[in-house]
Amino acid sequence: MAPSGNSAEALVRRHPVLEALRAGRRSIYRLHVARERGGRADERELRPILDAARAANVPVATDDKQTLDRLAQRLGADPRHQGVLLEVGPYPYVEPDEMLGLAERRGEKPLLLLLDLLHGPQNIGALLRTAEACGVHGIIMQDRRAPEITPAVVQYAAGATEHLLIAQVTNLVQTMRGLKEAGVWLAGLDMDEEAVELGRIDLDRPLGVVVGHEGDGLRRLVRERCDFIIRLPMRGEVESLNAAVAGSVLLYAAWQARGFLR
Repeated sequence: MAPSGNSAEALVRRHPVLEALRAGRRSIYRLHVARERGGRADERELRPILDAARAANVPVATDDKQTLDRLAQRLGADPRHQGVLLEVGPYPYVEPDEMLGLAERRGEKPLLLLLDLLHGPQNIGALLRTAEACGVHGIIMQDRRAPEITPAVVQYAAGATEHLLIAQVTNLVQTMRGLKEAGVWLAGLDMDEEAVELGRIDLDRPLGVVVGHEGDGLRRLVRERCDFIIRLPMRGEVESLNAAVAGSVLLYAAWQARGFLR
């Protein structure tokens, strides 16, 4: 256990806290729960979290709401903490090879998600939540000019990040080259008219889905490294979906191509 301090991050709200405790992949220092008027935590609402903390031998502190508010502020957490705050260590990034190894151990074709400078915790969190739901084997992000897995991202992902293998790489294009050498096909997502329309290409293959920046799309070298570019058909008047929604559609299409493998 480590004291509250600069080395700790704070996860707040019930879903992210519960998933971090269940996953057990981070260093976990202490769980704080808000005291109700009677002097005790609301055990009925918090029972799954308290049980998970007990199973993981995580110390539990019962604080009044004002103390929890101050701690959340000091650790840079969302003040809308729902009465729970978990002090944790940094996010445990992995290497891309671990993702391929996971797919091999499961006897599955790799399904990966690559983020090319996608920004915004809401966008990233929503897309990672979908990725976890679809059973992707890992996420690859560039470590420069790109966001990290912050507590805000964890919150918008409803804790799905805690169950995912996520890698930060120095050079995304070089990593893509290595994936192709390992037999992974790379499908970029763009609304270019020359792109292949979703549904006209077989996605039941070792696949990496590449999603670009919300406004600028895929960078040129990243796009050139893709084996094919896919666009989503649009029936309505709007020209496109946002990056997180479009990426989610493509991930579900890839999972469907595998027969919704479970």
